[in-house]
Amino acid sequence: MKIHINQQVDNAETEITISCRQINPEIEKIISLLRVMDLKLTGVRERQTYILDAAKILYIDTVDKKTFFYTKMEVYETTLKLYELEERLNVNDFLRANKSCIINFNQIKSIKADLDGKLLVTMNNDEKLFISRQYATNFKEKLGVK
Repeated sequence: MKIHINQQVDNAETEITISCRQINPEIEKIISLLRVMDLKLTGVRERQTYILDAAKILYIDTVDKKTFFYTKMEVYETTLKLYELEERLNVNDFLRANKSCIINFNQIKSIKADLDGKLLVTMNNDEKLFISRQYATNFKEKLGVK
């Protein structure tokens, strides 16, 4: 793979062009990372609204009909529903882990098989989350394991 960077002071906006023979998993991963880097979400903490980089969100969870973004150090509430976030983030390496949780695949430190076909993931902040049997197949496919 070759990388060319053309830096010009008069460029108003960064533009990325990918030239390839065909799209393969490596190219798809690059595209996914670029998309998630550019995606912003808003969350509320201590009555202030923050603009968050989606890439920094470890996981999204719903508790008592409220939805929260979890980063390494903070928790933010959002008015968006889990299914709305799943639709927005689906192409950006965010995968459903269970009925109430979406996990940022890029923020996973380790994965361990658990009882009854569940998976136990350790996030980059050392929190442990379960992936239910229903969604474990998607994670295994993402890993290239069947």
